[in-house]
Amino acid sequence: MINLEQITAVLEAYMRREDLPTALCEAMKYSLLAGGKRLRPMLCLYACEMVGGNMEAALPLAAALEMIHTYSLIHDDLPCMDDDDFRRGRPSNHKVFGEANALLAGDALLTYAFEVILSEGPRHIEKAPRYYEAATEIAHGAGVSGMVAGQWADLANEKTPCADAETLTYIHTRKTGALITAAVVAGGIAGNADPESVGALRRFGAHYGVLFQITDDLLDVLGDSKTVGKTLGKDAAHQKLTYPSLYGIETAKRMAQEEARFAKEALGKFGDRATWFLTLTDQTLTRTF
Repeated sequence: MINLEQITAVLEAYMRREDLPTALCEAMKYSLLAGGKRLRPMLCLYACEMVGGNMEAALPLAAALEMIHTYSLIHDDLPCMDDDDFRRGRPSNHKVFGEANALLAGDALLTYAFEVILSEGPRHIEKAPRYYEAATEIAHGAGVSGMVAGQWADLANEKTPCADAETLTYIHTRKTGALITAAVVAGGIAGNADPESVGALRRFGAHYGVLFQITDDLLDVLGDSKTVGKTLGKDAAHQKLTYPSLYGIETAKRMAQEEARFAKEALGKFGDRATWFLTLTDQTLTRTF
């Protein structure tokens, strides 16, 4: 078992580098160590355990995933993107360090994430092929056909009256779902999962990613800003394409329930070993932050 405090301790350890410029390091740590759900590293670690691996083998991947996620939040909050002044209950990175420094802090976290993963290969030669395979999976989820593509499409389709279900699916399976799927699959790879298990993890990640995004969209309409920790109502203000805006609140809720069912069904082969994931899926349906 692993908890949020242990993940934070691992992240803190990676940030203890003498060669990091002090001001840049402070900007990186401000967002990286600000708390949060640590969802992606937890998905990675528990996927590793579920397929029979040792969680410790996936710790570098878990840390890297949180760095990548944090970089995306820093950039997402910039005025040229979604322009949000608050994140995780306190001022966004650019409100504290300035836009240029926030941009560089995000860049630094993204590149450092892959340094963390790839440096494990030379240290553990017998595991190197799996680390490199996992790195490819994460790069795909975070990159030009994954999270970045989703963010691009999200911005491109603001205030677009002809936006449709296909566009909505494209945006959110990439902007949110791709890195979530990569986290689960990378954890499985670190745990030496067989191809059938990797396929099951990929299906779970795809459905869970959509579930998470639907509930995120619903929170923007129905949530409490103090609990959620960021400005709410911005999707409507920016006329973003979301599940509630396209389908309505009640239909979006039903869609979330359906995605939760599909996600849990994808893990049927794992039996009781999937308990953590099944519980997480149920909790996500009713989450308030």
